[in-house]
Amino acid sequence: MTKVFCIGNGESRKGFDLNTLRPHGKIYGCNALYRDFIPDALISVDHGMMHEIYHSGYCFKNKTWFRDWTRIPEFMYNDLVNAGLSKVDIAEENKWHVKKENARTDEQEFVMHGANLSGPVTILHNDKTRTQKTINSNQLFISWVKNKDNVHNLIDIMPDNIDLGWSAGPTSGYVAVEVEKPKEIYLIGHDLTSNNDYVNNIYTNTKEYAIPESPKIPCDGWIQSWKLLFDMSINTQFYKVNTEINGDKPIDRFITEWNDCTNINYIDYKTLDKHLGI
Repeated sequence: MTKVFCIGNGESRKGFDLNTLRPHGKIYGCNALYRDFIPDALISVDHGMMHEIYHSGYCFKNKTWFRDWTRIPEFMYNDLVNAGLSKVDIAEENKWHVKKENARTDEQEFVMHGANLSGPVTILHNDKTRTQKTINSNQLFISWVKNKDNVHNLIDIMPDNIDLGWSAGPTSGYVAVEVEKPKEIYLIGHDLTSNNDYVNNIYTNTKEYAIPESPKIPCDGWIQSWKLLFDMSINTQFYKVNTEINGDKPIDRFITEWNDCTNINYIDYKTLDKHLGI
């Protein structure tokens, strides 16, 4: 295969049938794509999403790449998860813990990720009203893992085994370059920005995603990560698939920061069909 299609979850790909890509190359996807479509490789770097994917059973039949997916022996569970607390203390801790854990059967290892959320926050409700609240909550995600699954640790293919720290989209491109050595990579649904002031993602208002009224996410990090990948992959030609060429929508704009990159072009979906001979 000389082509790879990196699928983002921007709204520009709504209505596009990803199955039409299968005869033409490998398909690399991100995060919640697995809910609707099975790519050749699924990449996730977000704690909650990685564990959701694992808990669903997806990883037992399909290839995934996760960040910091380190197996821990089961005898360390109590010390790491409960910090050696008594049952009374654990019950008290659970009042402000958010713990998501799959059921354990005979697994001898687990993977754990966590974070502390504390301080004043603004909560945006579905009716668009806002309330202020001070929070102090631990989020803990735990997966009891089988001996055999199809999870690959991203750090294993990173330069000098040091994670680049990129988001899932550019990371999917990096994995595709390293694994497939493609001549061409097509970025589909990697909109980078929004056409309005709100978040642009086809999975808004679902588990692990923001509500549609949330503000759009700054795109500087995505733009810089993709540029670094272009510069690292001079033997691969990249195509960003827009809804229109020279369109006036923000998601269709040419990226100024990429102007000096010789291996990135912009096409629309009609041109993509021509590239694939459809």
